[in-house]
Amino acid sequence: MTERRGIRVDLIFPDRATCDLYYKSLIYLSCRTCYSEKSPSEIWEDIRAGKVPEEKMEKLIESVVASGHGTTIEHINFTFAISGVSRTLTHQLVRHRHASFDQQSQRYVKFKHPDFTLPQSVEEVPDLSKAFQQQVEANFELYEEMVQQVPAEDARFLFPNAVKTNLIMTTNLRELIHMSGLRLCTLAQWEIRALFKGIRHEVMNISPFFGKMLAPHCVHEGYCNEYNNRDGHCRIRPPKEQVLRIWEKYRRGELIEAADDSIQRFPAHLQEDESGADQEGMLEKK
Repeated sequence: MTERRGIRVDLIFPDRATCDLYYKSLIYLSCRTCYSEKSPSEIWEDIRAGKVPEEKMEKLIESVVASGHGTTIEHINFTFAISGVSRTLTHQLVRHRHASFDQQSQRYVKFKHPDFTLPQSVEEVPDLSKAFQQQVEANFELYEEMVQQVPAEDARFLFPNAVKTNLIMTTNLRELIHMSGLRLCTLAQWEIRALFKGIRHEVMNISPFFGKMLAPHCVHEGYCNEYNNRDGHCRIRPPKEQVLRIWEKYRRGELIEAADDSIQRFPAHLQEDESGADQEGMLEKK
């Protein structure tokens, strides 16, 4: 279980034993099936007989994933129990494809007193925080009256997006990497980013190998293509335009490659949550 800002995430499936026993093996099987004369059953027999070292499986999986052969990682799934998130968050979450969601119904559940999310930015302004909470509480009081006289499916029209909800989400590894790439970005909305930090932490607990694949999309792509980061204020990866400018200088022979041990990984305050590769330096020719 992982909890961040009142959001709770539990990885329901797989557990560590199931992941260790099947997940790398299934991906390796799908990869080797594409590039081997052997039948899938023969490859699987070799895997189960211990003829394929784990290091070999990991190396192939990493290279295939890096090449973009994403169908090979659609054969494994992760199921999460998620609670304490707002409807604001789930409106974003369910836009993702190739994932399955089952969410707490506001039509069939009659709430005695729903919980709600108070954004930190509002909480830090006392007058706004007080007014916000008063408005939400007034809505809940009216809701309690309404469900005595009209169906809950109609009374729910009163609820704000701040109302918390619970859901189950199942998705394959390919889509989970895609979702994490967008939602772990430092420019993502704070609540859904907190959720995916929790999701990444849960996967890391059972498999650091798969957990490290869940990172901002710039980590995989090598540059940032976010429009709102053109100034490069997020320093995990440089903006695409900057990378292209540097490459053009290198192509013209104005730069030389240089190994620089002093170049750090991405900023220390991000290291707990993101994953990146060592950067290479460039020096201008004198």
